[in-house]
Amino acid sequence: MVSTNNPDHSGKISQIIAGARRDQQEREKTYRERALKLFPWVCGRCGREFSGKKLRELTVHHRDHNHDNNPLDGSNWELLCIYCHENEHSRLEDSAPYSDVSPETPQGPFSSFKPFAGLVGNVTI
Repeated sequence: MVSTNNPDHSGKISQIIAGARRDQQEREKTYRERALKLFPWVCGRCGREFSGKKLRELTVHHRDHNHDNNPLDGSNWELLCIYCHENEHSRLEDSAPYSDVSPETPQGPFSSFKPFAGLVGNVTI
């Protein structure tokens, strides 16, 4: 049995406590911990509320998709559940091939045929 009066034992406990406090301070510096302090624990898309062990399913989404852009006020963040976060990123990937298509410059398989062009002068009321 280990005695609590042993100086070696109390020194180890102090080291463990100091390490735990240091780890907590490092976690609080991360943008996820800051976002959890700033915002309610609710998914910004589906509205699910999180607490306890389920809180790990709540993620920080960077609105501009730049993970290095972490302003202290949280203006580039929103909390999303893992499902909505995955959906947000898959929508971005799905839309990427169409990002450089504009209505002024037809590209790809678009047709130049205008089916209603001849109707402009033939309308009678």
